[in-house]
Amino acid sequence: MAPKETEHEDENVVWHSHLINREARAAQKKQRPALLWFTGLSGSGKSTLAGALESKLCALGYHTYLLDGDNVRHGLCRDLGFSESDRRENIRRVGEVSKLMTDAGLIVLSAFISPFREERKAVRALFCEGEFFEIYVDTPLMVCEERDPKGLYKKAREGKIKAFTGISSAYESPKDPEIHLNTDKDAVCFLVEKCILELKSKKVIF
Repeated sequence: MAPKETEHEDENVVWHSHLINREARAAQKKQRPALLWFTGLSGSGKSTLAGALESKLCALGYHTYLLDGDNVRHGLCRDLGFSESDRRENIRRVGEVSKLMTDAGLIVLSAFISPFREERKAVRALFCEGEFFEIYVDTPLMVCEERDPKGLYKKAREGKIKAFTGISSAYESPKDPEIHLNTDKDAVCFLVEKCILELKSKKVIF
């Protein structure tokens, strides 16, 4: 469950501004901080694409960090289950961590199903205009089920996993993502270059 704040805590916790700010950290790294938020069904290729894009950015000399859905469940969100409220809290925490990382001057890549528009909107609201990029990894459910790299769809169909996105729980696709990728039609290398061109056009990278 989400941690509860008391009125006392809210009144006495004040944000402390440090001498070195995000602009200084970004200038040191010669880049513009941004959050690249990959969303899509399980098996759509989010982690694969995010990893390939990070490798490309790293090769170009940019400072990055990749947050992956499964990885944060081993530490930051290990106390959360998969109920709707826990999944929303999972995304809230990742959004806050991403904000801290961009404050450090990094280009952050986050690969999460994040099925609900409202939760993605809430993360976007943490960032200034032009710093949040919603990347929709658009892959048909049938293709995702055929891939089923972790065997999760099979378990969901058998009723072993409850509230599984795409089967027994809804996925709300982005209405107007900054970047739209189709992994069932295009190769990973092509999609990475598409992302690179878009990031250049938005002057995140140069």
